[in-house]
Amino acid sequence: MIAIIDYGAGNIKSLQFALTKAGLESQLTNNQDTIRQSDGIILPGVGAFHDAMTALHALGLTSILQEEAADGKPILGICLGMQLLYDTSYEDGKWDGLRLLHGEAGRINDAVKVPHMGWNTLTYHNRSLLLKGIPENSYVYFVHSYAIKSYNPYELISSTDYGGKVPAIVQKDNLIGMQFHPEKSGGTGLQLLQNFGAML
Repeated sequence: MIAIIDYGAGNIKSLQFALTKAGLESQLTNNQDTIRQSDGIILPGVGAFHDAMTALHALGLTSILQEEAADGKPILGICLGMQLLYDTSYEDGKWDGLRLLHGEAGRINDAVKVPHMGWNTLTYHNRSLLLKGIPENSYVYFVHSYAIKSYNPYELISSTDYGGKVPAIVQKDNLIGMQFHPEKSGGTGLQLLQNFGAML
């Protein structure tokens, strides 16, 4: 079972539907015991970084996520959820994240339209079983105004080009981030979710 962290991050029905379609059992929860008993964790995200971290702290979920990450449980952060895995965000101030990955989030280059909304292709950088069955230059769906600006290049699995290189998939062992929405990315997104499920 995959625990989808429920901290008021918006409508995640499409994510649950996509996981079911991918053959993966999931449960929306903020119960600490349920999260500990899960096989994997998805941290979704819509909204502001600081509000999300405040909600995670208030629910006592910050330390749980850090403990489960340290224990090697597969964790997938989607969109804002990916940014929350990092040290810092500069969205409307400077805020601490979960510090599971080293790097920071910042606003997308203003030379392009912000927010970034639409389909963009994936360029591959490092090998990962997450990419099994997915050809390079496959399209996925993005909706975001902030992105990871500094990161370990060895953890960059794929990127897209939008006002410069935007990390699209990152991975450090059991920790994975997807800046786009796999649940809104058609067959490619379903394959990515299945590949995550294969890690459990």
